[in-house]
Amino acid sequence: ETGSEDIDILPNGLAFISSGLKYPGIKSLAPDKPGEIFLMDLNEDSPRAVELRISRGFDLASFNPHGISTYVD
Repeated sequence: ETGSEDIDILPNGLAFISSGLKYPGIKSLAPDKPGEIFLMDLNEDSPRAVELRISRGFDLASFNPHGISTYVD
């Protein structure tokens, strides 16, 4: 609904998507909604983005993701 800001695709086909960036001078489609991270399994026949739950204690109200990267060990 508010568009994605960035995507990082792992070698196993899992994609992490950041969404909800708010930046001065850029119109926000959901100004009162915090940012989100979605997961999409590109190996599925009909992949769909699923919102990941963020842990308690995290300041979700001010979450404004700009970019995303992963580290595989």
